[in-house]
Amino acid sequence: MSNVQTISAGVVLLTVIGIAYGGSFLLRVVNRTVPANDLQRSYFRAGHAHAGVLVILGLVVMLLVAEAGVSGIFAGLSTAVLWAAILMPAGFFLSVIGRDPDKPNGLRYLIYAGGLVLVVGVGSAGIGLITAGLS
Repeated sequence: MSNVQTISAGVVLLTVIGIAYGGSFLLRVVNRTVPANDLQRSYFRAGHAHAGVLVILGLVVMLLVAEAGVSGIFAGLSTAVLWAAILMPAGFFLSVIGRDPDKPNGLRYLIYAGGLVLVVGVGSAGIGLITAGLS
């Protein structure tokens, strides 16, 4: 891995501290020591789960792309997986903030944006890996 990729991986690993804090927040929500309605509980769970899974996926993609020597546009776009790890959880958490919301607010579109960015990142990584393997 390059120095930039190594530093990026280190920074991403440090975000796991924030995800762990999110887990303790989620426990307080589930145990009802933090007030939240059913919609908020569902969205908080989804946000926490997506954050953890997408950070791991982003790191795996980074390693695969680096190991295979993928370069150019496919390597650059593959980092979108890590952007999805920010966008999707942010959409889940921020779209239901407030006291007793009955529906998600406009920030829910971050979830869809994150999904699109995820598809671009994983697709680019996949095409880049196949191309590297064929050459």
